[in-house]
Amino acid sequence: QVQLVESGGGLVQAGDSLRLSCAASGRTFSNNAMGWFRQAPGKEREFVAAIVWSATAYAESVKGRFTISRDNVKNTLHLRLNSLKPEDTAVYYCAADGNPFSGSGTLWQLSRYNYWGQGTRVTVSS
Repeated sequence: QVQLVESGGGLVQAGDSLRLSCAASGRTFSNNAMGWFRQAPGKEREFVAAIVWSATAYAESVKGRFTISRDNVKNTLHLRLNSLKPEDTAVYYCAADGNPFSGSGTLWQLSRYNYWGQGTRVTVSS
């Protein structure tokens, strides 16, 4: 059974940093796209960042502040969140594509990802 388990969320102040982690089990995703999405109260889930091989992609709203990384040996995905803003408040979800990356296609589409974690909440106070 494939599981993605996020951790590292919490309550922080504006300007603080956090590091989210996602531990995958049940299979490996070393040749697959993995990403982070977030959902704020009353809003739709949105793309934050993705990584496949050595390539990364970021939403404009987090570019320069967030960094995605992965450890294929430990089968984990990370997201470093710097210079947090109140508008970053959301539940953050880890996601993985069940198919090996073909080299084409977009990384920010929710429909690409077959596996999802339960989410970890990030709250940024002003």
